[in-house]
Amino acid sequence: MRLNELRDNPNARKSRTRVGRGIGSGKGKTAGRGHKGQKSRSGVAIKGFEGGQMPIHMRLPKRGFNNFTRKDFAELTLGNLQNAITKGLIDKNNPITEVELNAAGIVKKSKAGIKLLNKGDLKDKIEISLSKATKSCVKVIEELGGKVSILELPKVKRIRKKDGTHEEEKEIKAESAPSSQDSEEIKNKEVAESSTQETADK
Repeated sequence: MRLNELRDNPNARKSRTRVGRGIGSGKGKTAGRGHKGQKSRSGVAIKGFEGGQMPIHMRLPKRGFNNFTRKDFAELTLGNLQNAITKGLIDKNNPITEVELNAAGIVKKSKAGIKLLNKGDLKDKIEISLSKATKSCVKVIEELGGKVSILELPKVKRIRKKDGTHEEEKEIKAESAPSSQDSEEIKNKEVAESSTQETADK
C-alpha cells in the first residue's frame, strides 16, 4: 500500500444535505422545515412561548436570591485535625498549611480555601495557617500554646457619605448662620437707618 492509495472507510465521510434545491431532491420548497411561517424562518427562538399568554416561568413566584460573591470553603474540624495528627498524616512539630492538608487527603481542594470549625477536641500544640477560622478555634489553639495565621483579609467597612464629619460640618454651619430673630433685628435696623437718612435729606 502506498500513501496515494489511502482511502477512508465507506460512508466514513458523508456530505451534508443540501436543502432548497428543487422538489426532485426531496428537500425542496420548505427545505425540511415543515410549513411556512415564523418557525420556518431562521433566527427565531420561541422558548416558553405559550401562544401569547403569560409563560409559566413568569407566572411562578420568585423566592430568595443567589449570592454571587459567596465563598464555599472546605470545612475542617478540630476533631478531624487531631485524628490526622494521631494517625501520623500530619506532623504537629512543623507549621501546617493548606497544601499539606490537601496532600494528606483530609479535606478536598476548594478555590476559597479551608475553614477551621470548632467541633471535636484538640490536644496537641500546633501552628497552622488557613484561609479562615472561627474565633472559638483560634482561642482553643492559642490556649494550648499554638498559633493560627489567617490568610484571608478581614472585610473593611466602607465609609458612608453620611458620616460623623459631615454631620459636624452641618452643625458648625448652622451655628455660624444667623438665626431668624437676628435677621429680623438687622432688617429693622436697616429700615430705621434709611428712614433717618430720608428725614435728614428733607
